Amino acid sequence: LQNAELGKRAPRWIRDNEVTMCMKCKEPFNALTRRRHHCRACGHVVCWKCSDYKAHLEYDGNKLNKVCKDCYHVIIGCTDSEEKKRKGILEIESAEVSGNSVICSFLQYMEKSKPWQKAWCVIPKQEALVLYMYGAPQDVKALATIPLLGYTVDDTPRSADLPHSFKLTQSKSVHSFAADNEELKQKWLKVIHLAVKGET
Repeated sequence: LQNAELGKRAPRWIRDNEVTMCMKCKEPFNALTRRRHHCRACGHVVCWKCSDYKAHLEYDGNKLNKVCKDCYHVIIGCTDSEEKKRKGILEIESAEVSGNSVICSFLQYMEKSKPWQKAWCVIPKQEALVLYMYGAPQDVKALATIPLLGYTVDDTPRSADLPHSFKLTQSKSVHSFAADNEELKQKWLKVIHLAVKGET
C-alpha cells in the first residue's frame, strides 16, 4: 500500500511461511523467542518488538490496531529521519528485486561441506552480475550475495541425489546449486554464463 492509503484500506497479508525474518528489524524468527505478528496497516510480518505500536485505522472503523513502527509514524504523521539511512548491499528487499529480475527461483544451495539448503535466488536487472540469495521470497535482507564476474561454471552434476546441479568456482570459493529440473537449471546457466563474462 502507498503511504497515503495506509489504514484506509485493508492490506494484503504476507503469509507467515513467506518470511524467515522480521520484515522491519530483520531479526530471524525462531521457534522460541520470535513470534510472528502482522502489522494491520501494511500487512508485513514483524516480530513482537516491531509490532508494539497502536494506531487508529480507518478501514476498521477507527479502532486501535497493532501496527509496525514505520506505519505508526506515517499514520500519526511524524517522519523518521533515521529511515533515510543508506541501505546496505544485503538490505535490498527480495520482493523488490524478484519483481524486477533477470531470473529468480528456489534453488538448493551448498557451500563447502555444509548440508544442502533451499534458498530463494535472484539476479536483479539493475545488477545483473550479482546473485542474491534469500531465505524466502518475501525476506527483506539477503543472506548472501555472489558477484558472478570471473567465476568458472561447472555444470556436470556431482551427486546422484541432485541431478540438476551446477557449481561456481573462483580460486578457493566454491558454490554449488541444484535446480528442481533440467529446464530450470538451463535457464539459470544461460544467465550465469553471461554474467561470469561480464555480459548481461
